[in-house]
Amino acid sequence: MGTSSWANAHNDQSYRDEGARSRPKGADGLEEFASWIEGLLRRRGYDIDSPRGGGKSKLADDAGVHRAAVSRLLQRQSMPDLETMRRLAGVLDVPLRDMLIRSGRVSEDDLPVTGAHEGKRGAEDQRLSPEEAARRMGVPPELLETFVKVAKQFLPDGD
Repeated sequence: MGTSSWANAHNDQSYRDEGARSRPKGADGLEEFASWIEGLLRRRGYDIDSPRGGGKSKLADDAGVHRAAVSRLLQRQSMPDLETMRRLAGVLDVPLRDMLIRSGRVSEDDLPVTGAHEGKRGAEDQRLSPEEAARRMGVPPELLETFVKVAKQFLPDGD
């Protein structure tokens, strides 16, 4: 996701409210998260309100996820898995961090923003390598290779 996409999503008042700071719990958390996703979908032109609008199918196709995963989320049946969230975040131009916090999977304390306000540096300067992330997180040396391999699966192509 480019810097302008992140900036547009970051400036979207709909998810900068205080609700993004708390960690939803249980069914209430799923309701809040699904409502937030519905708002994003409507603002981005997905027709999810009419029975044959095709918005849910289009979202699933755009994100490369199963239609059932989208339906279960919008019907408040289940929270999407991490990979589905990653793909939805990309399609909806929302930082994955915000998606994870809104879903209640992590808190802001779990994923602190570092270096975001340190002047005008490029996105490449702010991104940690999987190896550096492992070092900072204290991943044991015997698990480093596995950690890096898994982490690289979540990076955009070419990283």
